[in-house]
Amino acid sequence: QKPILLQGHERSITQIKYNREGDLLFTVAKDPIVNVWYSVNGERLGTYNGHTGAVWCVDADWDTQHVLTGSADNSCRLWDCETGKQLALVKTSSAVRTCGFDFGGNIIMFSTDKQMGYQCFVSFFDLRDSSQIENNEPYMKIPCSDSKITSAVWGPLGEFIIAGHESGELNQFSAKVREQLSNIKEHTKQINDIQTSRDMTMFITASKDNTAKLFDCTTLEHLKTFRTERPVNSAALSPIFDHVVLGGGQEAMDVTTTSTRIGKFEARFFHLAFEEEFGRVKGHFGPINSVAFHPDGKSYSSGGEDGYVRIHYFDPQYFEFEFEA
Repeated sequence: QKPILLQGHERSITQIKYNREGDLLFTVAKDPIVNVWYSVNGERLGTYNGHTGAVWCVDADWDTQHVLTGSADNSCRLWDCETGKQLALVKTSSAVRTCGFDFGGNIIMFSTDKQMGYQCFVSFFDLRDSSQIENNEPYMKIPCSDSKITSAVWGPLGEFIIAGHESGELNQFSAKVREQLSNIKEHTKQINDIQTSRDMTMFITASKDNTAKLFDCTTLEHLKTFRTERPVNSAALSPIFDHVVLGGGQEAMDVTTTSTRIGKFEARFFHLAFEEEFGRVKGHFGPINSVAFHPDGKSYSSGGEDGYVRIHYFDPQYFEFEFEA
């Protein structure tokens, strides 16, 4: 089955994200364009225009009313999903690296980079209070002095966020009071990506230390490790099977020194319980920067350093194999 190829970016992909129903796929890249596509046929639905720098992160709320993006142009923007109209603009002092809506879609969080003399902060805004956006005053701002946040997601019920750092640490920050709930260090290098399971009980991290690891969302207990021989840029959990997909490859700067044949740019599938690799999917001409499973588990997408997004639908045998297993 041939993958659907999405060509809507001029630079390398930074993140791809399905909405909750899975009918839309949002893609952002190191160009200022934010694209939204129909996931069923790869048709481009529209773009959200306004950013002037690389866009690092994107998220859609629970009912796909609003879209949130964070960019290297020192801004976090809120869009109307249907019309593409910009609803809110939050200016920051450094690049916005991660962003996300909470469970109810009323509270947004984003983290800013530690650069140009500015500290890394996590900011929380309540969208129901328009004065917070207008005055650029979040209801809570937590500083991260040690190492910058490279990936962050909301925990179950919007009680806290789980943040991964450049140092390989994982933190839980409360969304209610200004405190760090817990802190662990299972990775030895930077955490590139964090994604939760469909039911929000577990999350998986992807790291530069060549591993992806599975954790319990509430206790941060380390459950499983998936090992490769290359840095892992992104990892996602299947919503219907005990399967994990990893995307990665080399550092972008090393890509020109190896041929694509040995570049190890495949998406790799592991069994969640047995930690064993059982499949690979080739296709990208560079490292994979972001992977995501469709919410129905019947397809997955990958976005690469080559600027392409590929939507892969699984063969019917894939589902038979799992039920036999």
